[in-house]
Amino acid sequence: MKLPLTSGAYQAASIIASSQRSVNLYGEQNPEGSEFPFTFYPTPGLILRGTAPQSGYRGAYVASSGDLFVCVGFGIYQVLSDFTFKMLGTIGTSGTPVSMRDNSVTLVIVDGSTSGYTVDLVTHAWSAIGVGATDNDGDTTGGATSSAFYGSDRVDFVDTFLVFNKPASAVFYLSDSVAVTFDPLYFAAKSGNPDALVAAVVLDRYIWLFGQMTTEVFYNSGAADFPFEREPGVFIQHGSAAKYSFAQTDNSIYWVAQNPQGRGIIMRTDGMSALRISTHALEQEIQGYARIDDAIGYTHQMNGHLFYVVTFPTADKTWAFDLATGQWNERLWMDTDGSLHRHRGACYAFWNGKALMGDWENGNLYEMTPDAVDDAGAPMIHIRSFPDMCNDGARLFFREFIADMQVGAGLEASDVDPQVRLRWSDDRGASWGNPIMSSLGKTGETLTSIQFQRLGMARHRVFELSWSAPVRTALNGAYVQVRSGSQ
Repeated sequence: MKLPLTSGAYQAASIIASSQRSVNLYGEQNPEGSEFPFTFYPTPGLILRGTAPQSGYRGAYVASSGDLFVCVGFGIYQVLSDFTFKMLGTIGTSGTPVSMRDNSVTLVIVDGSTSGYTVDLVTHAWSAIGVGATDNDGDTTGGATSSAFYGSDRVDFVDTFLVFNKPASAVFYLSDSVAVTFDPLYFAAKSGNPDALVAAVVLDRYIWLFGQMTTEVFYNSGAADFPFEREPGVFIQHGSAAKYSFAQTDNSIYWVAQNPQGRGIIMRTDGMSALRISTHALEQEIQGYARIDDAIGYTHQMNGHLFYVVTFPTADKTWAFDLATGQWNERLWMDTDGSLHRHRGACYAFWNGKALMGDWENGNLYEMTPDAVDDAGAPMIHIRSFPDMCNDGARLFFREFIADMQVGAGLEASDVDPQVRLRWSDDRGASWGNPIMSSLGKTGETLTSIQFQRLGMARHRVFELSWSAPVRTALNGAYVQVRSGSQ
């Protein structure tokens, strides 16, 4: 019998419901009439492109000038075409993500404090808004100050204005047009509910005001005193549980949500409303994390698939949502002890035709590409468990398991024999046996059959494949020879 794979990761609240795991894989639906409905491909690997002088990436942004800017540690750098780093200035906070945006003339950086920082996109001159910024020598800059700049957790841009939230308030405010100066009357407040404003996010020229519990939308009415007014009739009963989780793609905003009834649902905008995209299994997992307010989100595109990726640093977990299939999968990296941790990427930017991401722990800047089959030289683990096999409570005798995988696809001629591991659980995923091995085929051995024989008996059987070989692979599913015994 064929054992297809049709869904992403789904670890239900109870193992009797589902215990499917999908790590560093994503599904792609095959044309009608294919033997298997989905093929699961490895997520892209990493290639080291450059290393910053400091550690811990906090943001990456491609300006309208075409320049790439990154925040690493306390430093703001321009990344040059040879992937060397030119330091522009330092900021006063550490650890948490920063937000960057430009108005075609000036790049603005905010970090959640009362200070802001600017870079001239022509001269790359560095200055500060407010107080607290320092130059490359650690001296306080003589940058502009403004009593109408209050700091912000996030900066965005719409209709020539830079958009900020005033931290710990319901207020958002604007810069002057194509400028980084501030009119003290250019502000408005989220007023439909008394919860504080978490972030002001621009989508399709509308400003979405995400509060802690509710969300409102403002549009450009062109009024002389303040150009934005609240969109009538739009009020969303979900706010944000994580101010760094916002990301945009495909005309939608994605974020980790909460409301007065609870938290830990992942949502996206849909027109002037919002839709839940997380599954019950994922929500049960997220709500068990010690912290979710530190979640960090970004989006990227690969081979026509759009992904929303959200990392929970304290929980040491990364999840990816594939817009093409609506499936969730884990993205993890494996340390030298074989333990699994959140993905290396802390931020993302597409620059000069390359998908780049900065490492949350060190100064490494990577290219993320399907052409890489490991994580910058470290093995990348792929794990895929199958649906529970059962037959009305009768015993099942498993004679053979044949994995339908791409084989013999090494990157270069080699005598190395890459391996794939199979293990199984006879209690629906509560415990697992030791893995057994089979060959993925040496380079050119494209007729290799991945077979596992005499696999015993069970009333419930969950199979799981895993591999970390640095070769090209893909997984359709499996063929299982099984017969039923007595009740």
